[in-house]
Amino acid sequence: MSMDWKSEYKQRLMTAEEAIRAIHDGDTLVMSECAGVPRHIIKTLAEHHADYHGVQIYHMLTLGDGECFAPECYDNFTHLTNFVGANSRQAVWSGAGRFFPAFFKDVPGMLGKEIPCDVAVITVSEPGPDGYCSVGVSCDYAVAAAKKARVVIAEMNDQMPFTAGGTLLHVSELTHIVPVNRRLPELWPAKIGPVEEAIGRNCASLIHDGDTLQLGIGAIPDAVLAELHDKHDLGIHTEMFSDGVVDLVEAGVINGERKTLHRGKLVATFLMGTRRLYDFVDHNPMVEMFGVDYVNDPYVIAKNDNMVAINSCIEVDLQGQVASESMGTKQFSGTGGQVDYVRGAAMSKGGRSIMAMPSTAAKGKVSRIVATLTPGAAVTTSRNEVDYVVTEYGIAHLKGLPIADRAKALIAIAHPDFREQLQADYEKYYTFK
Repeated sequence: MSMDWKSEYKQRLMTAEEAIRAIHDGDTLVMSECAGVPRHIIKTLAEHHADYHGVQIYHMLTLGDGECFAPECYDNFTHLTNFVGANSRQAVWSGAGRFFPAFFKDVPGMLGKEIPCDVAVITVSEPGPDGYCSVGVSCDYAVAAAKKARVVIAEMNDQMPFTAGGTLLHVSELTHIVPVNRRLPELWPAKIGPVEEAIGRNCASLIHDGDTLQLGIGAIPDAVLAELHDKHDLGIHTEMFSDGVVDLVEAGVINGERKTLHRGKLVATFLMGTRRLYDFVDHNPMVEMFGVDYVNDPYVIAKNDNMVAINSCIEVDLQGQVASESMGTKQFSGTGGQVDYVRGAAMSKGGRSIMAMPSTAAKGKVSRIVATLTPGAAVTTSRNEVDYVVTEYGIAHLKGLPIADRAKALIAIAHPDFREQLQADYEKYYTFK
């Protein structure tokens, strides 16, 4: 890399309006996701949407307003994604966006191939003394996109944390630099009610001292973490983590001392939470961030002994099939890393995987444990791979159980209002006399 990076840096500084002129009609933009979304550039693109035709934007979950997903931009920007979020769901459902099934870990390898990558639009930290910038809280595929793209438009946010690991880019690799000063989008902890508390207690009973954990975000993962204060020497190897992990690090519960891979480190590929989380990870040597093709690789995950994967889902049928991403044929989210962590935990020495969910949805009107999945629903985790299923009513250990015993175990943890009907449905659909 050039020793005179500061002069290169100055030459590449420009406004967002100037930077987006490098985007041509027909290009595919690959955009950083989650809290690393380049919000100023997105807003600028939306303001100038009429200047573009046939531009495709690849992204996964993005926080913020997502102005370029708005209906007035549909004729100018189309969207390509393998994970639908709240601000892009309507674009996908309306046909302005296209969803494709894919594991999150495969995205870096698909860039420039199945996923075109003409322009990388990413967020980075300010450069360190050697001219290297961090991609901060969104390390999953940002570096891979920058390596593949013709043009790299970097929103350089002086509030982006600098995180360690294999996710740095040199100033010389950024063709356009747009300096900004703005708070990262924050995701506040979800409200934990009695149902989530009960689920948290049930999950915590399956977690032992020295385990390494994968958790997502939301009320259930936070409820699980809240129940772990009496544990010791827990580790983290996860797709993402949030503020709840910080609580347990500060309490001394999570220290990674017994990890068999990256001992003593919190390993993740992206982060979402509040400013407290972002401040905690900034220049923190305990935190190591890597691309998703490494962090979510089942063979890497399995190198952690006693790996415990905790994921959520939409519904589980009496065979143990898990639907986590669609409601019937309507795509709600995506596969993400769920299956990779289920598989990694299964291959881990002493590993376990848990599907945790409330027993009902729609304010108690619908059971999440069902006789058969909603027609058209995608099976995320197959019945061959499901291990534990947890609701507020208990734990069903399905691994190795015949279908009849699975149904019995699942009905026992369903909401009492639905158990009689589930038993009748089992006899209707699964018994052949």
